Amino acid sequence: MSSYQSKAMQKRAIVVDCKGHLLGRLCSIIAKELLNGSAVVLVRCEDTNMSGSLYRAKLKYAAFKRKRTNSNPRHGPFHERAPAKIMWRTIRGMVPHKTPRGAAALDRLKCFEGIPHPYDRKKRMVIPAALKVLRLRPERRFCKLGDLSSAYGWKHQALVGKLEAARKVKSDAFFKKKSAAQKALKEATKSAKVSAEDAKILEAAGF
Repeated sequence: MSSYQSKAMQKRAIVVDCKGHLLGRLCSIIAKELLNGSAVVLVRCEDTNMSGSLYRAKLKYAAFKRKRTNSNPRHGPFHERAPAKIMWRTIRGMVPHKTPRGAAALDRLKCFEGIPHPYDRKKRMVIPAALKVLRLRPERRFCKLGDLSSAYGWKHQALVGKLEAARKVKSDAFFKKKSAAQKALKEATKSAKVSAEDAKILEAAGF
């Protein structure tokens, strides 16, 4: 990421659309931004990609699930199933979360499945350095975080899909309405007639 983008991120809480990003690359960039003082919201965590086949990801997650406290498993480590929680945990591993600075950085992070209100009405960004199409060779295998979560006990994939479909219909209607309004404004501006006297005033004002 360029330094210019980093400074822009610090000015306000940014919303990142995780769809089409590679998990590790995205998390490492977000972790750095959090430590630099940015507030970050991650949406559509279930559509994050992971390099390697789903079978390979399942083997890795199965090995992770076997790691537990021998005397009392309730003491941890805890194996999250939801994509947003897995994303949060991945970022936690890249942040010194036991220090006040690291804890404050994690407090600035929010992760969601789908795009809940009010983030469905905010500008969403992508991070080119973490996009699968730019960073993974086209013949390489990949899988989705949502599919892995669903295989290991996350029960809301169908529900999130249904809510996303409804959101996309509303978003499309809003975009068409906005485009029509912009087109009408452009045509009205083009056809507007200004008197010579008004034109002089506008010219003096710098228009």
